[in-house]
This record gives sequence, C-alpha cells and structure tokens, in this order.
Amino acid sequence: MITAQTELYQQLQQQAAALLDNETDMIANMANLSALIFNTLPQLNWAGFYIMRSGELVLGPFQGQVACVRIPVGKGVCGTAVSTGKTQRIADVHAFPGHIACDAASESEIVIPVHQGRNIIAVLDIDSPVLNRFDADDQLQLERLVQLFEQTLL
Repeated sequence: MITAQTELYQQLQQQAAALLDNETDMIANMANLSALIFNTLPQLNWAGFYIMRSGELVLGPFQGQVACVRIPVGKGVCGTAVSTGKTQRIADVHAFPGHIACDAASESEIVIPVHQGRNIIAVLDIDSPVLNRFDADDQLQLERLVQLFEQTLL
C-alpha cells in the first residue's frame, strides 16, 4: 500500500530529477532543492545547505528564517554530521548536546552529509517546529534526494 508520504516523496524525487537534469552548477542546484523541499514537505521552518569552506561549514542557499553563518565541524547537529560522516536525525534538538539554536522555533532536525567522491563538501539541513518530525522513512527518502544531487557533482 502506498501512503501519502510515499507519494509525496515520489513527487519530490521526480521534481528534483527534472530540476537537476543537465545542470551542474552546485549553487543553482542547492537553491532549487532548498526551495523545492521547503515548499513541498509539511511542517518545516528551514531547509538549506551549509557548504564546507576552509574547514568549517558556511551558510549556503536556503529557505526560511535567517540562519547562523558559520558552524565549526563537530559543533551542533550540522557539524556533527560532518565529523561523523553520518546523517543526524534529531527528534528533540533541545536534548542534543551542543545544539546551535539558529531559530528558536526549531524542535527537530535532520542533517545529511553531501559527498563529492570521498569528501564531504556540504550538508543538507532541514528543521521543523514539530518535535520528532522526521522518521526513518523521511531519512531514507531525503538521503536518496541527496544522492540524486551528488550525481550532479561528478
């Protein structure tokens, strides 16, 4: 049985594939993906990218309220995603040690590393004003979306 969430992610993947088709500019693709995610998925208050620059994460294209500009590797949810090389799915950001509160309305967060070859070059960061907003299926589907984006970086 196909759920409404499955259908939503199928549409998101199709739209993302169309947006990314034959486009290799990283910033343009990040901007379009941020807008697509923010305007498609429910219960979000921020969606965007942080880009690795000189050993730290620097704010990239996003949708939502103003955000922290620089995040050290290993700090907060985004920096932890880089230091561990793994997706961080946080049900309650206030319970995450060292959480960096860029938007006080955020309650839960998911951060997915973006790879170019073996290197992490960015993270996709998505925040929600709802506790425990992201489940294992969200994580799987968003990781697939990042993989689609990574193919444009080859």
